[in-house]
Amino acid sequence: MNQLNPLNSSLLPPATQIHGLRVATYNIHKGVRGVGPRKRLEIHNLGLAVEALDADLVFLQEVRLFHHREARRFDRSSFGWPSQGQADYLAPEGYDVAYRTNAVTRHGEHGNALLSRWPIGEAGHHDVSDHRFEQRGLLHVPVQWNGVTVHAVVVHFGLVHRSRVRQVQRLAEFIEREVPPGERLVVAGDFNDWGEKLDGPMREVGLVRATAPGARRTETLTFPSLAPVFALDRFYVRGLACRSTMVPRGMAWARMSDHLPLVAELEPD
Repeated sequence: MNQLNPLNSSLLPPATQIHGLRVATYNIHKGVRGVGPRKRLEIHNLGLAVEALDADLVFLQEVRLFHHREARRFDRSSFGWPSQGQADYLAPEGYDVAYRTNAVTRHGEHGNALLSRWPIGEAGHHDVSDHRFEQRGLLHVPVQWNGVTVHAVVVHFGLVHRSRVRQVQRLAEFIEREVPPGERLVVAGDFNDWGEKLDGPMREVGLVRATAPGARRTETLTFPSLAPVFALDRFYVRGLACRSTMVPRGMAWARMSDHLPLVAELEPD
C-alpha cells in the first residue's frame, strides 16, 4: 500500500506556480468507513491526506462538528475520536477554518468546511434544501489571495436531478446577492451529478467547469474511490482559468472515503 507522507507525498506533485491557486475538493464521508462492527475511524488518516494535498484552499463536504454516538464508539479505539470538530482537526498548521452545519441528525450533525492557507473573511451560510429529506447548504467564504478577493463557495448538492437544477438556481440568486460581479469565484464540492448534466445550467450562471486543456475525462473521476467511474466532485470558476487537474489514486486514498479528492491548479483568467 502507498504510504501518505504529508511533508513530501510521492502521490502528489508539489505546487509549482507562485502566482497560481491550488484548490482541492474532498467529500470525507464524515471521517468513517464501513458499517456495523467493521466500521473504522479514518479521520486521522484524512488529516495526513489533507496535508499531503498541499492546497491553498480545501473544500470539504460531509464534515462533522460533533456526533455523540460515534464519539462514544471510537473512544475505545487506539487514536480515538478527535476532541475538536473535524474541520479544525483536519486543518494543517497555520490554515484558517470556516465551517457551517447543513444537516442535524439524531446524534449529531454534518456540514461543509473550507480550509485556507490565505486569510479569510466572515463566512456565510445559505440553505438550499429542496425537500425535508435532504438538508443542503452553501458555505460562502471570501478569501484574500495575492491582494485580491476570491469568493469560495462549498456545495453538496442533492441526490435528485430536479433538486440539483433548483439548487443551481438558488446558487445563482445567492451569487447575484452576495458576490460582486467583478470578483473571482470558485464553487466546489460534491455535485452528485451522475449524468453530468449541470455544466449547461452552471454556464448560464456565469460559471465554467474547471477542466485542464487536453485533459481526458478519466483523469477527473472521483467516485467510488476504489474504482472511480463518476466525476461527482468538481470546480466551477469565474475569473480564473484551470491549468491542470489531478486525482490522487491508490489504496491509501481509496480506503479513507468513498470519494477521492480532486485537485486543480488555477490561475488568473
